[in-house]
Amino acid sequence: MKKALDFYEKGLGWKRSSASLEDLILFPLGGIVLALYPRQLLAEDALVENTETGFSGITLSYNALSEKEVEEVLEKVNKLGARILRPAQKAFWGCYYGYFKDPDGYVIEVAYNPFWELDKNDNLKLP
Repeated sequence: MKKALDFYEKGLGWKRSSASLEDLILFPLGGIVLALYPRQLLAEDALVENTETGFSGITLSYNALSEKEVEEVLEKVNKLGARILRPAQKAFWGCYYGYFKDPDGYVIEVAYNPFWELDKNDNLKLP
């Protein structure tokens, strides 16, 4: 838990909500919340076995404001101990993106999509 907390709060500078508890850390992210809870306790709560199986089938995406920001974020998380899975590169359709694994093994995409509009709070605007 401390490793994940340090990664997001100290490393990436995300602000913890005052509603956080000792074993439940909440980061408000523009309409959604990243909640950190001890993996073993979450597995017990969900009545599943606590085993790492590789890819979970879901990713989070950090929507960057530019190609430069994609590179900066990947460089920063690399220094924080994340594993870069795919270095920043241009997709055939115009997006600029890369992937990393956070300290708990979750896959996170960092992407700049020149066709998407972000609002004044950097939240993705979808129709």
